[in-house]
Formats: sequence, C-alpha cells, structure tokens
Amino acid sequence: MTTLLWIILATLVSGVLSVLAAGVFLALPTRAREAALPHLVSFATGALLGAALLALIPHAVQGAGLENVHEVGIALIAGIALFFILEKFLLWRHCHDDHCSEHPLGEREMHGHDHHDHGNAHDHARKKASGSLVLVGDALHNVLDGVLIAAAFLTDVHLGIVTALAIMAHEIPQEVGNFAVLLHSGVSRRRALLLNLLTSLTAVLGGVIGFFALEKALMALPFALAVAAASLLYVAVADLIPGLHRKIDPRSSVTQVVLIGLGIALIAFAERHAH
Repeated sequence: MTTLLWIILATLVSGVLSVLAAGVFLALPTRAREAALPHLVSFATGALLGAALLALIPHAVQGAGLENVHEVGIALIAGIALFFILEKFLLWRHCHDDHCSEHPLGEREMHGHDHHDHGNAHDHARKKASGSLVLVGDALHNVLDGVLIAAAFLTDVHLGIVTALAIMAHEIPQEVGNFAVLLHSGVSRRRALLLNLLTSLTAVLGGVIGFFALEKALMALPFALAVAAASLLYVAVADLIPGLHRKIDPRSSVTQVVLIGLGIALIAFAERHAH
C-alpha cells in the first residue's frame, strides 16, 4: 500500500475502534447506566485533566523547545480565552432556547419565574455547552493525532502502525470520558455514539493534512496542542468539577477523588506505554 493509504487506514481504524470500545458503556441497562453516570463524570474529570497536563502540554513544550515555552503558555491562555468565549456563546444560545436569561426580581415575579427555575435552566444550559465544548476539543485532538500518525508513517510504516495502536490505547479512556460528558449534557446514547464517531473521523483529516503539508503542520503542532489542552482543562475545571462539589457527603467525596485519580492514572499509563 502507498504511505497515504496506510495513513488513512490507520487513522480510520484507530479512531473508530477507540470509540466503539468506549461505547460498550452505552449497552448497559438504563438503571445501571444512570447509576454509573455520576462516577463516569468523576472519571471524565481525571481523564481530561490527565490528557491535558500529562500528554498534550508536555508534547507541546517538547515540540516547541524550551526556548519557546513562553509561546506555548500564550497559546494555552489564548485557548482558554477562546473556549470561555465559545461557552458564553453556547450558553446564550441554549439559554435563549430554554428561556433561562436572567431578569430583575420584579420581572421574574411578573412572569411567574423564581430564582430556582432560572438556576435549573442555567445548569441545564451549562451541561449542553460542556458537551459541545468537549466535541470541539476532541475533534481538534483527533486532527492532531492524525498529524502525528502521518509523521510516523512518513518515517517508517512499522513506526506508524505502533504509533496508531498507541494512540488508540490512549484514546479509549478519554472517549469513555467524552461519553460521560455528552450523556451528562443530556445527549441520547445513540446520538453520543454518532457524534463521537464523527469526531473520530477528523483524525483522517489530520492524517491527510499531515501527509501533504507535514513541515507546516509540525511547525504549528505544539501551539495547536496547547489549544487542545486548553479545551480539555476548561471543560474539566469550569464545567465538571463544580458539579462534583454538589455532593459533599464523605462517601461520594471519597469516590470522586478515587475515580478522578483513576482517570489520571489510566492516561498516565497509556502515555507512558505510548513511548
């Protein structure tokens, strides 16, 4: 096979298989899935933090070189600002659809709304926004994975295959986290699977881009990695962690800490064995 065909096949198989492996969760009965969902949100928090801080940012710094660490930091800050603005837009759109915009006290009383109603609607909008944000971040991450796979195949076919397998192993725990975020945001199981499959196909796009414009892609890669890391950090810190703090009983708190640690540990394990 030609190198381009190897790249397309590897990115397609790696992306689709990682999503399908993570999608086993969707086969659980409704009661078991609802019981497991809060735990998966905790796991998702750890997986997103681990992917950003243990994989994406170190790779960004390594790729840019120590002399460009400051620029990587700027890209990270710019990414956080970008996703803050994006979430503002998504919140505005969903709040407009759900009629959850804030009103003065007198106006709330006039229309028969209370603070609790608007708080619930705003929380619902934030859940929707977090699902949209994680899809954007995952699509960008998959594009970059495709570029990395292309770079490996252009070096050596065997290295490309090993890299694709390592990336697939790295993606499975993160895709489980993505499913948890999407289900937490109110997306149905079937739609969550479809959306994750579609975002996984962006790895093929990244592979093709990497093949035809490798030098330019690799020059921009460290800074794009920083932006991808920013998206994962933002979802974990701004959207998921505040929800975890709503359960403050000792048992739930200990479970959350353990599952966050497990999510981080699995990403660290996958990242270590990818090298």
